[in-house]
Amino acid sequence: MAAEVLSQGGARVEVFDAMPSLGRKLLMAGKSGLNMTHSEPHEKLVGRYGARESELRPYLDRFNGEALRAWARELGSETFVGTSGRVFPVAMKASPLLRAWLKRLQDGGVTWHRRHQWLGWREGSLAFATPAGEVHARPDATVLALGGASWPKLGSRGEWVEWLRRAGVQIAPFRPANCGFSVAWSPHFRDRFPGQPLKSVALSVGRFQQQGEFVVTQTGVEGSLIYAAAATLRDLLDATGSAAITLDLLPDWSANKVLTALERPRGSRSLSNHLEKTVGIRGVKAGLVYEFVPREILAQPVRLAAALKALVVPLASANSLETAISSAGGIDFAELDSRLMLKKLPGVFCAGEMLDWEAPTGGYLLTACFATGRAAGAGALEWFRQG
Repeated sequence: MAAEVLSQGGARVEVFDAMPSLGRKLLMAGKSGLNMTHSEPHEKLVGRYGARESELRPYLDRFNGEALRAWARELGSETFVGTSGRVFPVAMKASPLLRAWLKRLQDGGVTWHRRHQWLGWREGSLAFATPAGEVHARPDATVLALGGASWPKLGSRGEWVEWLRRAGVQIAPFRPANCGFSVAWSPHFRDRFPGQPLKSVALSVGRFQQQGEFVVTQTGVEGSLIYAAAATLRDLLDATGSAAITLDLLPDWSANKVLTALERPRGSRSLSNHLEKTVGIRGVKAGLVYEFVPREILAQPVRLAAALKALVVPLASANSLETAISSAGGIDFAELDSRLMLKKLPGVFCAGEMLDWEAPTGGYLLTACFATGRAAGAGALEWFRQG
């Protein structure tokens, strides 16, 4: 996005990429359909960035979700709004968009340098490790879009942190965002239910409460509902060493309705059959009940009904940063001016997940990356023109 703004502004642009091919993280996002943005009203969208709303607002105001959809349309990728309000290309993949985008950039004079791993600065020049040896470049302006520290196999390894810290730039440590969590399952539960989806449940922790679904894994839990609560859960674990999610396994049932159903005579039915016949609890939901509800409560309808409406699942830890969808942490916004230029490194601009922000899944990650990329490109163009 920065290269596009710069090339359209008349600058000669060279893009250095560490990987053998371009856009690998975009292609990875495309495997799940490429959720580009969200269709909700702009003010609500901006609010999804939480503590960084005010810092990101200027860039999102300039390039919002509707602008992003129009940009994709110009590249031949029509978009549609899914049932959840998320926006996807009709093709449900990233490759057609990426091909058209790269062609437009190449036609605009952008030059690509693949397999160029940035090594930091050498006497004021950018140094790169390449298959042919170390090469240097000394541009008039530099845009860094080096990512956070999630999915390192796609190129974002966070090696740049040390080089910027040497220049005095304040950088918050990277932490996993939109991640799963480990749970100390019993051997029986761990072996029986991995990969099973938990649908139509409500999850609450602190002030967070949302209905949706997630997946049980062999080591814990992950999926959209878990990711939505991930920042709160991660911060709880960091601050107190413990965290738990509370699940309403029957969010569409009132507490009285659940109790009335459970109080029906059980007769010769097993408890498992009784739960299935009366309230529809079976499979992985029943497994969770037996995993976390003490045996003495299972025989008491009043207490069992309460447990089904508020089942506590303790979490052991957040999953690793390497497996997280995105990362929190990065360059403190106080280190940047309004053009996203580093105050301590004039002429150097930063964008995307390098910056200290996070957002839930739902299109918000790509939206802010695109918006800050455009802003950094515009800032670099202004700097370039000032000479």
